[in-house]
Amino acid sequence: MQWWLAGGRVTSGDRNVDPPSVALVTGASRFLGGYLVTRLAQNPDIDRVIAVDTQPPSKDMQRRMGRAEFVLADIRNPLVGKVIRNMNVDTVVHASAVTKAPKSGSRVAMKDMNVFGAMQLFAVCQKAPSVRKVVLRSSSAVYGSSAKDPAKFTEEMSARHRVTGAFAHDMIEIEGYLRGLARRRSDIDTTILRLAPTVGHRLPGSVSSYLTSPLVPTVLGRDPRMQLLHEEDALGALERATVAGPPGTFNVAGDGIVTMSQAVRRAGGATVPMPYSLFRTVGHALMGSVMKSFTKEELDYFHFGCGLDTARMRSELGFEPRWSTRDALDDFAHGIGLTRVVRTEWIDKAESMVLSALGEKVDVR
Repeated sequence: MQWWLAGGRVTSGDRNVDPPSVALVTGASRFLGGYLVTRLAQNPDIDRVIAVDTQPPSKDMQRRMGRAEFVLADIRNPLVGKVIRNMNVDTVVHASAVTKAPKSGSRVAMKDMNVFGAMQLFAVCQKAPSVRKVVLRSSSAVYGSSAKDPAKFTEEMSARHRVTGAFAHDMIEIEGYLRGLARRRSDIDTTILRLAPTVGHRLPGSVSSYLTSPLVPTVLGRDPRMQLLHEEDALGALERATVAGPPGTFNVAGDGIVTMSQAVRRAGGATVPMPYSLFRTVGHALMGSVMKSFTKEELDYFHFGCGLDTARMRSELGFEPRWSTRDALDDFAHGIGLTRVVRTEWIDKAESMVLSALGEKVDVR
């Protein structure tokens, strides 16, 4: 690997699309960006693969990246523009948006990294004559989660209520800037992948963290519908969009849905229903610091869920996930060894905590 300082299957009916000659991937030190670089570097039809991030990948990831070249840089830095121009990059994959503010940062820092970073990157792409494709890793968070949501969101739909989460706000803005690039440079193909919540034993995510607790707080009277995506299918969809995918916006998720209660049982845990007003406070007592880490959009998802229409993913993107939602959950649970047996005393303790919070007498016999 050179340094510069600064799972699913494809369906039939593929378009005649030339693979990238020089591909650049942002967010390369993290799971999706890093493993996408690895897959692209193994493709003999791609001449050059450039990985970009603000911190170096792990030694194991460096080894996996093989012939890929790593650029240590922030996408807000002019160095990235020089790399795109000087190396004649024709395909850019933007996968570096963060879901939460950095530990030492704030919401302002997060917005600067996500939105201003994307603006800078897309501005460079607009000015670079070599660029002919930009792929954005987006999220189903742009649809929000509410009681008035449809059974399935299509790509033409938007959130039924104004989204309140920081990450969802950022992704909506970033998608808008990419569409603006497409209008100004009609010769550039732009692809947006709205990934469902991803589960896997190598990719930490909100759903994975939520389901690893033996006692899982849920909202009383709600059993939200969940549609998930296996980490390998997330990679497969990104690879497909980069190498041979058409322009457009695509929902990406596994087949089928599970309810929250089913998901918790499949992961070996037990649900503890409670009023939403106590969801975070009592949930923190049950799950510890994990509950505090959840963002507003993640809590909304645990409250209402979200379903996605994936017809366009199959018919136009030509991608078929290998794992259904249930299969993805089972593989996740198996991968991290979630074979717990829920003990009666745990349930009794949880019930006592909820009743105490409600001001009712507790009678545990």
